[in-house]
Amino acid sequence: MLFDIMDIYSTTLPALEEWLVANGEKPFRAKQIFQWLYEKNASSWEDMSNVSKSLRDALSEDFRISTISPANTVDSNDAETAKYLWKLDDNLMVESVLISSEKRRTVCVSTQVGCPARCAFCASGRKGFFRNLTTAEIVEQVVAIDTILNEKDERVSHVVFMGMGEPLENYDAVIAAIRLFIDPNALALSQRRITVSTVGVVEKIYALAEEGLKVNLVLSLHAPEQTLRTKIIPYAKRYDLKDILKAMDHYSSTTKRDITYEYTLLRDINDSPADAKALIALLRHRQCTVNLIPYNAVEGLPYQRPPSNTIKHFYDTLTKHKIITTCRYTKGDDINAACGQLALMARALPSPLPPEEKFSSGLPM
Repeated sequence: MLFDIMDIYSTTLPALEEWLVANGEKPFRAKQIFQWLYEKNASSWEDMSNVSKSLRDALSEDFRISTISPANTVDSNDAETAKYLWKLDDNLMVESVLISSEKRRTVCVSTQVGCPARCAFCASGRKGFFRNLTTAEIVEQVVAIDTILNEKDERVSHVVFMGMGEPLENYDAVIAAIRLFIDPNALALSQRRITVSTVGVVEKIYALAEEGLKVNLVLSLHAPEQTLRTKIIPYAKRYDLKDILKAMDHYSSTTKRDITYEYTLLRDINDSPADAKALIALLRHRQCTVNLIPYNAVEGLPYQRPPSNTIKHFYDTLTKHKIITTCRYTKGDDINAACGQLALMARALPSPLPPEEKFSSGLPM
């Protein structure tokens, strides 16, 4: 989307300093403005009381301070999870999730409207892919939730790119958002507290390794071999699993960061003892963690969570063979906290963009 004016939440500090100088202002004002935006959570230019009216007027002429607006908020019964639905300027919807755990306040952000990966079990891609989010639309999700937390003297501590969309298919905007998140004059988050999840966009994994960042990288694996994986993730037909794993190994060796492989357990699809053994063979020589996720049901899809004893046996098999494994039961089931569910229910969407390829999973729908 193109706009006549710039989005302040996609603007870096050096870029803002340049704009200030070009408009006859002192560059130090940029840090004042960033403080209002990221620390004091200003919602309008008028809130910036130590900025002159003439500068506020100039800012309002050249920059937008908001590109998203709240459409709905749903809190879970456990008080640990909240889902936020945002309305964009073109009336499309995206969502974010806040997960509170001890001292952590983690925001799960969306990077696209819809999702091109079309994972068979996920709500995000059910209606197709519509467009990438801008850097500002990504950053504002976190800033808006940080503003809410600030009212309780809390702040966002972690950000995960695991909401709607495939982050590495919106690479430039995601990288720009990360750089604003870690900017000491903006949100000042530690790189190690930022996680990017991908289904495996090989060339972008290599590119990310060269960015000089040390963010966590997670692969949505969901199957131990290519044939089954392409049924669960139709997008995976673009890249052979061995090439994806090679790219992940490169990222790990370049950044010195361990890799996490997420594996959503689907009853009678990828949860058998043979699947566990194949997963061990795939990962036994890799420095990594497997995060098992028992399936979180999505209305309208036929998939089921495996029985508890099946989950336990799968977990025990991996740990017995020295695979570092966690098992994360999804939070927020009562508020449809799985990616895309709230946005999917919110309103009828227009026609999605035509996919570059037609993918068919072969799994029951």
